[in-house]
Amino acid sequence: MHISEINIYPVKSTKGIRLDSAHVERRGLRFDRRWMVVDESGLFISQRDVSKLALISTSVGEAMLTLSAEGRSSLSLPLIPTDNALASARVWEDEVRVCWMGKEADEWLTTFLGIRCRLVYMPDKTMRRVNPDYASPADVVSLADAFPVLLISQASLDDLNSRLSQPVPMNRFRPNIVVSGSKAFEEDSWRRIRLGSLVLRIVKPCSRCVTTTVDQATGVSGKEPLATLAGYRTRNGNVYFGQNAIPENDALIHTNDEIEILA
Repeated sequence: MHISEINIYPVKSTKGIRLDSAHVERRGLRFDRRWMVVDESGLFISQRDVSKLALISTSVGEAMLTLSAEGRSSLSLPLIPTDNALASARVWEDEVRVCWMGKEADEWLTTFLGIRCRLVYMPDKTMRRVNPDYASPADVVSLADAFPVLLISQASLDDLNSRLSQPVPMNRFRPNIVVSGSKAFEEDSWRRIRLGSLVLRIVKPCSRCVTTTVDQATGVSGKEPLATLAGYRTRNGNVYFGQNAIPENDALIHTNDEIEILA
């Protein structure tokens, strides 16, 4: 088994970036979901509410974050906002201390998305704890929904696509790491794995939502693949696909790194 894809999503719920290698830190892959679009009250906005977020691309340079979308001029912003004053934002039930990225970013996003919104950044000093039901007190996470890393096997997607009239790409599920060479849903049984020099603790199946029904190329939503998944991947009222994981160490991972099952 080996890593076949590595992805980050710098601005939560926008288009992903596929990488050949990535630094994995305590809170997840470097730059993954460190920025977030929020409404005027500070509540996070995702593709669940605004599917057009899927049409925004990002790039991360040495000092700049760039937003781009068809029909709009690109906008480049300092990676670290010049105004470091902390404000409060909310991801589900978590209150998170963030920095505002500035008026220019807000205007760009508001114009493109058609709603009043702001762009915020999670600074290094903000430590958002992972749900203690699944983690140790030292485990932290970025602005992702709940966990630092999402892992899915290619075989699991192949199994799903064999049941669909129109196959869907892996980007519907927005994983950080894709594994090739396993059996379908073999990841459900893993508890600890080594990927190159990285050790991941597999802690919870990923409960899926309507974001999986949004075509990441067009921003148009439908019923699949969630409807089909619900027919064979439902437990306790939730539909599961992929596994949430927590890094046990900092490491650099690469595509084609071999994977070892530790437990």
